[in-house]
Amino acid sequence: VQLVESGGGLVQPGGSLRLSCATSGFAFSTYDLSWYCQAPGKEREWVARITSASGSTKYADSVKGRFTISRDNAKNTVYLQMNSLNPADTAVYYCNAARTFWGNRNDYWGQGTQVTVSS
Repeated sequence: VQLVESGGGLVQPGGSLRLSCATSGFAFSTYDLSWYCQAPGKEREWVARITSASGSTKYADSVKGRFTISRDNAKNTVYLQMNSLNPADTAVYYCNAARTFWGNRNDYWGQGTQVTVSS
């Protein structure tokens, strides 16, 4: 199983980034996909989720209206479009794939990609 994030970098306040998480080794289309972030000195926190079945989305209040999560099941890739970025968004961003099947939970993580918002 592999989850590889990309697209992070340095951006000015008000700017945009698009994160990608390319995956392999598991049944991507059957997993709920999420993005989490971890700022220096803070715990990892959930940012956004897109479900496997209906593709419905949900967001943390702090990013609602600014971030958009999407998935491409043909490419086994999940995306996070990040707009109107501000310094508080600075963190390492991780993608997560999760599924509970017959009572067993599978939970996979990427290695993270750094997002820095600074002028």
